[in-house]
Amino acid sequence: MKILIIVPAFNEEASLPGVLRDLREQMPSADVLVVNDGSVDSTSRTARDRGVKVVDLPFNLGIGGAVQTGYLYAAHQGYDVAVQFDGDGQHLGTEIEKLLKPLEEGVAEIVIGSRFLVPGAYKAPLFRTVGIWIFSVVLSRILSTAVTDSTSGFRAANRKAIEFFARMYPDDYPEVEALVLAHKAELRMTEVPVAMRERTGGKSSITPVRSVYYMTKVLMAIFIDLLKKVR
Repeated sequence: MKILIIVPAFNEEASLPGVLRDLREQMPSADVLVVNDGSVDSTSRTARDRGVKVVDLPFNLGIGGAVQTGYLYAAHQGYDVAVQFDGDGQHLGTEIEKLLKPLEEGVAEIVIGSRFLVPGAYKAPLFRTVGIWIFSVVLSRILSTAVTDSTSGFRAANRKAIEFFARMYPDDYPEVEALVLAHKAELRMTEVPVAMRERTGGKSSITPVRSVYYMTKVLMAIFIDLLKKVR
């Protein structure tokens, strides 16, 4: 398979060297695309110095715009599989093969790496745990299947899903909404257990206060998504 690993990055100069080294060691046959989301640090130069493909967005679009840029690139360049891989060092290159297997077997178009399918393996802050649980309950009802890690940004998509997300992808905090839209487009999804770690550099934008805003906003967006027509 022709594989593209999409690394959305906003001010991730501290963590990118380790992330790109990990990907080079674990997935040497895959192409890596760093989408520099209007960073004000040396994110772009750090990526270019390590020989990977880089797209520099003119200003900060947010994670949704950065990821969709990666899917647009994958669609236009004819990739069979796109893997979303965070630039903050939380995701592990050793776990990518777990995402690829269901795609290779043809049992799903989208595969989500779940931190919570192995009990006790990952401990999120309390405010995030509550939000993830609420999203998981809502999504499990909508999708009619169990969803344990709806906010995971560690995902893989086949060609059909690549083309869909290149056309239609949510803005802002898109991980949860994307699953709703994919369900409406009749794309099959599954979760696989993966290991993750704490970010290796930079600072998360999700604070306890922002998490309440995020949860409220995304829940409203989910119900709006249910009314949308997908193409």
